Amino acid sequence: MDVVVQIVLLVVGLTLAIVASDVAVAYTRSLAAVLGAPPFVVGVVLVALGTDLPEIANSISSHLQDEGDVNVGDSIGSTLTQYTFVLGLFPLIVAVIAISRRQVGLVTLLTVGALGLTALFVADGWLGRLEGIVLVVAWAAAMLAVTRLLPPTAPEAPPRVRVNGRLPQVGVILATLAVVGVGATVAVRALVELAEKLGVPEFLLAFFGASLGTSAPEIAVDVTALMRGAPAIALGDALGSSLIDATLSIGIGPIVNPAAVTADLAVVASLYTAAAIAAVGLLLMVRRRHDRVSAPVLFGLYLLSYVVLIAFN
Repeated sequence: MDVVVQIVLLVVGLTLAIVASDVAVAYTRSLAAVLGAPPFVVGVVLVALGTDLPEIANSISSHLQDEGDVNVGDSIGSTLTQYTFVLGLFPLIVAVIAISRRQVGLVTLLTVGALGLTALFVADGWLGRLEGIVLVVAWAAAMLAVTRLLPPTAPEAPPRVRVNGRLPQVGVILATLAVVGVGATVAVRALVELAEKLGVPEFLLAFFGASLGTSAPEIAVDVTALMRGAPAIALGDALGSSLIDATLSIGIGPIVNPAAVTADLAVVASLYTAAAIAAVGLLLMVRRRHDRVSAPVLFGLYLLSYVVLIAFN
């Protein structure tokens, strides 16, 4: 019976975080549109930050509870999920998506580099405060690179929101961030309890289970963006969320409270995810399009991660 209660708490917590993050994303996009930012850059820098709120909140709440595996597992799992599974869904909504080599190449390179840093940092079974600071600084540097190195394009029209004005919208975003944090904390505690009761390593539960749940905002936002004719926003969000997961999301937790991680699983997950992301980026750059030919490859890389991680468990 207690297992059922924990599952309900996990679902409720994730749902609360997802619903709140959706509201934050809408207002983030509205602010970005008012500022006249290019759609892909909006996706990478702002929309991705909004849809990644569950992972970021999960990172902080996990480390406050000394559960480093939950943070690293969820963050790396989300990085892989968004670059493979979520991006693989795109051709099911829009048959063909044009790919800019410069855009995909830059974000892919930055994400692979961040995962390399993570593999190095977790190899000793500990994620410390200094390592977290390095990853957060890497995120800030990556955002600067994206805004400075990518060419400008036409901004999208602002979405309809009930609250207008820059300062009121910032208030809405901050309020929904607080709700996301509450939901993520409930979900993390339930996940840890489930891991203990079912005898499943927390890292694997976070990598495969929580990452799908915390990636739900990306799926919802990206599908909506594709259906509304905004593929640049969707692509930027999918790639940008992975970049944020590999830097800010992993790093912010240990800054608050350093914690131990399962070194073997964390290193294997980081290296496999880096290899899979490099393969996806190379495939899209060579073909300069994403369609129903490339989509199965992305799904295959996602499914292969199950085999790899379970084999090393």
